Amino acid sequence: MKLILTCEHAGHEIPDTYKKHFNNKAVLKTHRGYDLGALDLFQHLKPLSDASYFSTTSRLLVELNRSLFSKQLFSEFSNGLSKNEKSEILETYYFPHRTEIEYKIAEYVKNKQHVLHLSIHSFTPNLNGEERKGDIGLLYDSRRKKEQEFCKEFKSVLLKQASNLNVRFNYPYLGKADGFTTFLRKQFPTNYLGIEIEVNQKFVKKNTMSLKLKQTLFNTINNLKSTQSIF
Repeated sequence: MKLILTCEHAGHEIPDTYKKHFNNKAVLKTHRGYDLGALDLFQHLKPLSDASYFSTTSRLLVELNRSLFSKQLFSEFSNGLSKNEKSEILETYYFPHRTEIEYKIAEYVKNKQHVLHLSIHSFTPNLNGEERKGDIGLLYDSRRKKEQEFCKEFKSVLLKQASNLNVRFNYPYLGKADGFTTFLRKQFPTNYLGIEIEVNQKFVKKNTMSLKLKQTLFNTINNLKSTQSIF
């Protein structure tokens, strides 16, 4: 079994060419601009992976976790760019990230290896004045039995270490909604599990995730990987 780690919202960088379109610089450092603490968690888990990929380009320039047809692909800051500028952004930032990962999965699957893809994210504790009641979300496609079984086992192993955590399935988003793992499931209907791990940003301080939580997640993934029973 091969473990691939990705982090699509690792940073809030805007290339110099496009900075003039972002008159509201402050928004880039909020949850809208990137996933706070996600890169820190990703780097902590990286030693467990067989391949790992991250992007520090802000999701407000182009949303790597959305399909080309999505209305969220470009934000209100980048949506007004010309067709040529958008094509350049896609060719420079969007396709390289997604294609490299897709090719790596294809290589593993071609060699008859199973792939577990964990996409690392974080979510804001409050959205539009509403508190989000969850510590960790495990996003999967409920129509895929293996993904469902994996997430149940993940939760079980996690809670044995930290029983106080509120671990929820398909929260705060649905795993079958438009996203990179959703796209990859269509490309690889067998030998591929695509799971998004969402961590509440209340565990983040100065863009650093709680060490205790990082280690708990590390131990959980290491345990599951070593059992080789997820497929």
